[in-house]
Amino acid sequence: MNDTQPLHALSPLDGRYADKLEALAALCSEAALIRYRTKIEALWLVFLATDLKLAELKNLKPQCLDRLRSIATRAEPHEAETVKKHERVTNHDVKAVEYTLREALHSAGATTAELEFVHFACTSEDINNLAYALMLKDCREQQLLPALRDVLAWLIQQAHLHAELSMMSRTHGQPATPTTLGKELANVGARLLAAIETWLAVAPLGKINGAVGNFNAHLVAYPQIDWHEASRRFVESLGLRHNPYTIQIEPHDWIAQYCDALAHINTILIDFSRDVWGYISLGYFKQRAVANEVGSSTMPHKINPIDFENAEGNAGIANALLRHFAEKLPISRFQRDLTDSTVLRNVGVALGHSVLAYKALKRGCLRLEADPLPMQSDLAANWELLAEPIQTVMRRYGVPNAYEKLKALTRGHRLSQADLHQFIDTLAIPDPERARLKMLSPANYIGLAATLARSFNPPLP
Repeated sequence: MNDTQPLHALSPLDGRYADKLEALAALCSEAALIRYRTKIEALWLVFLATDLKLAELKNLKPQCLDRLRSIATRAEPHEAETVKKHERVTNHDVKAVEYTLREALHSAGATTAELEFVHFACTSEDINNLAYALMLKDCREQQLLPALRDVLAWLIQQAHLHAELSMMSRTHGQPATPTTLGKELANVGARLLAAIETWLAVAPLGKINGAVGNFNAHLVAYPQIDWHEASRRFVESLGLRHNPYTIQIEPHDWIAQYCDALAHINTILIDFSRDVWGYISLGYFKQRAVANEVGSSTMPHKINPIDFENAEGNAGIANALLRHFAEKLPISRFQRDLTDSTVLRNVGVALGHSVLAYKALKRGCLRLEADPLPMQSDLAANWELLAEPIQTVMRRYGVPNAYEKLKALTRGHRLSQADLHQFIDTLAIPDPERARLKMLSPANYIGLAATLARSFNPPLP
């Protein structure tokens, strides 16, 4: 690639961020789609010859089978370029793959009759649906899940590290019952883990059953073959789950579920990004300075939370596409229309922005350092937070109008420790309870937060 080419890219994924997405591009670029299609075409011919043992392929030379298996496992030199050359003539992307594979087999010694079994009884969508299923499966396993694991592993580690670090909650943005930093990170981790597990439970489906899903041509050509069973075996040999009921296209319901589940993961991480941004603003987190990095073009002191802003922005773009995929892809007029084709070509864009978001989050998280002092300062300045436990104990001992009395004392007022202790001394409750309430402070009124944070220790998915 010319060093200046990314500067002229229409999409920042192929320009500004290209170096961060090389591994993902290898799985869902146009060349990658061609590679997956070619793999399916090659393996289908191998299946016809070796599993179904079609008589017309019984003399297919071993070198032809070896060539097919080699093509299926690794890209041929200039494969994508050759396919695109054929496509410029055929104006049909899958047919171009078929012709390219025919040429490779012809050079390996296949006969004219044997070459007719390339793309045998297939509609283009038999190839496409399996290609996209493998693409999304590989992207999930090789790129997205490892990046999400990194974020989840950080959350677990930090939840344990800060299990007992008290901090003031904010509900509606106002001072609220104390928690710990570790427990808040465990909360995010638990949500993220559940969402990842839901996403991983979406099984990629596939079909290879002809023009409208009924094996019409298959059965006319070879009525003695159980094509339904053969289809199942082939799809499952690819590591996919067989879908026996389809129109011309595999209906894409599983892709909709995959995209919807991934968008939910991204939504959780947008929520997390915004909260961390806020905690940095409050001083609860400091960001480690990086030498030679500039935070502002005019304010030298700035260390901006750009990684969390970048994560939020990229996850938002990804979700706009993922939600569209989830809503649009399951809809096809009658037995087939082509609207899914151009939409599916953008799946790599959504995954690319998702990966950028996860990498930005990881980068940002690794620069964070909790600062206990602002947390302690906020807690020490808000003794009225103890109105909740005091009125709850009052209720236990039947003190009338407990809530109302604490409301009158605290709502809209700042109280000191002495103010609260003076109020506690007036309460008609047992002396031991009065003494116990006086032992409370905003910093130690954390309930089971520390225990819950330390208990969050799941295996990584």
